Amino acid sequence: MGATVDWLRTTTPGLLVLCGLAIAVLLIAIIKVKLEPFVALLLTGLLLALAAGLPISQIVGTPLKAGESLLETGFGGILGHIAVIIGLGTVLGAILERSGGADVLTDKLLKVFGEKGAPIAMGLLGLIFGIPVFFDIGIFVLAPLIYVAAKRGGRSLVLYAMPMLAGLSMTHAFLPPHPGPVALGGLLGVSLGWLIIMGFVCGIPGFIAAGIVWGSYIGKRVMVSVPEEFVPLEPESTDEGSGGTAVVTKSPPSVGLIGGIIAIPLVLILGATFGYQLLDKDSALLQVLTFFGTPAVALLITVLVAFYLLGIRRGSTVQELSTITAESLKPVGMVLLVVGAGAFFGKVISATGIGTALAETMSAAGLPIIVLAYLISCGLRIAQGSATVAIVTTGGIVAPLVAQQHYSQMSIALIAMAIAAGSIILSHVNDGGFWIIAKYFNMTVKQTLQTWTVLETILSVVSFAVAALLFSIV
Repeated sequence: MGATVDWLRTTTPGLLVLCGLAIAVLLIAIIKVKLEPFVALLLTGLLLALAAGLPISQIVGTPLKAGESLLETGFGGILGHIAVIIGLGTVLGAILERSGGADVLTDKLLKVFGEKGAPIAMGLLGLIFGIPVFFDIGIFVLAPLIYVAAKRGGRSLVLYAMPMLAGLSMTHAFLPPHPGPVALGGLLGVSLGWLIIMGFVCGIPGFIAAGIVWGSYIGKRVMVSVPEEFVPLEPESTDEGSGGTAVVTKSPPSVGLIGGIIAIPLVLILGATFGYQLLDKDSALLQVLTFFGTPAVALLITVLVAFYLLGIRRGSTVQELSTITAESLKPVGMVLLVVGAGAFFGKVISATGIGTALAETMSAAGLPIIVLAYLISCGLRIAQGSATVAIVTTGGIVAPLVAQQHYSQMSIALIAMAIAAGSIILSHVNDGGFWIIAKYFNMTVKQTLQTWTVLETILSVVSFAVAALLFSIV
């Protein structure tokens, strides 16, 4: 027994077996036992640390001092990086949603592209509106607009829904301030500026292939009618005494205003990223760009601008805006807990030496790290359904490998994109998003597999191919 334990803890094959067993326990806990991913990740991380023989003081600290333990540094390190960003991003998305920004964007895009180009317009709507809005919230907000477009066009709901869903999925998987990319920034040590750049570079080709090309093809072959319970949208009330939490508006915001607000954090963050590359490190301008381009500061500025331009200036009170803020932040807690637990799991993997063992095995097999990252992420996504769990678990596994190689920021961002791409592949019945889409777009399970599942797989494969190609060049 002792020899087996020593083999598991000290040899490369043993450590890899230990890692495989830990992932198996994680998947069983989530899939079979139905534990919340947060609880499952935390439990598996503790069991792995104990099985690997790590000292208790290293795992959880001591009764007098726990600040340097794996448990606290794993949680605290990542949450300090992402909590403010995700919180502010969520509030920004809520303000844009309640202001009627989606309606304005839809009307403008439909006018520009016309009836025949409506599917492309819906794709761009998902792409633009998906930057500040969570994936499922984007579906809830945009689904009625898709119903309107399908009703007007008299064609299958699939033709209009697939491009929009591709836009939402692409931004959710590849772009900050969404949880996955932000978590990868902290886990892999890459700036959000590079993640934004590579997110667009890798994600846009996938969006075109999955949303526009595949969406147009399958939309003509799978006929789905608008749900019977569809109710045409009514203009939002401007009665200040009507109550509710909608932002009160005297007139719809302009497309330029909505686009400008969405662009503010992207411009500020990219300004800091490029400034760091081009300017002298002691430059006063670089200090200014760095301060305003810090993601938390950039998003705070954007939220305050949105509060004023979309709220206060249009008749909302500070109390109404506070209510919207509080409501929008309710679902964020579980997201943060899952990411924190995943980061702890990754810390344990690093501390046990599994990362080093994996690196040695990978080098012996000649498998590039970007391929390994993608395959691990794909496997976790297919097995348990959650993109966030796939991302934070894979990020924790490959982080030690990335740290050993001293890659450039661009290369690390491309590895992050590979992980993100793997986390969305083959959405099926164990994915909550699968059922939301089936319900909202009036599809059977078979139709959802034919349309949405294939779309996600195309988006994943094409985006990874772009990331792998660029990684091989740089």
